Amino acid sequence: MARWTGEWLPGTGDPTARQDAPKYPGEKFGLPESGVGAMAGGGQRLLALIVDLVFAALVTALFVRYDVQDVAAMQTFNLWAGVGWAVITVVPVTLFGFTPGMGVLGIRVARLDGAGAVGPWRALVRMVLTVLIIPLLVRNADGRTWLDRATGTVVIRMR
Repeated sequence: MARWTGEWLPGTGDPTARQDAPKYPGEKFGLPESGVGAMAGGGQRLLALIVDLVFAALVTALFVRYDVQDVAAMQTFNLWAGVGWAVITVVPVTLFGFTPGMGVLGIRVARLDGAGAVGPWRALVRMVLTVLIIPLLVRNADGRTWLDRATGTVVIRMR
């Protein structure tokens, strides 16, 4: 019996399982190796997150005073920027399957069961786990993070 770390940490788990390791990320799910529908890389996902955070800060700056000399004003700005990021993460993923940053980079969230829209609970869980950072960083052999595994989703290329 493999340890629970067997799928996540290299060098652990069942040594015979290495023979069944996928040749490329997403192979196990029937995704292509490259092109449209292939798994998105970690760099694309990170850059999409950064674009979303910058976008949220810019939108927040339209409505909330931004003053680096005033600590209280910056705390208020950061709070509203976080709320703005949560909204631009959950609402578009629920409705369209991608955030503005994902759209710019040509990636989106898709359900593994192929049942259509990502839905609000999956989008909300993905957002909460992103805030915790660690689930965003830990990946398995398929290139899926804890966010993907917890919600039964995968991030794929749109173009």
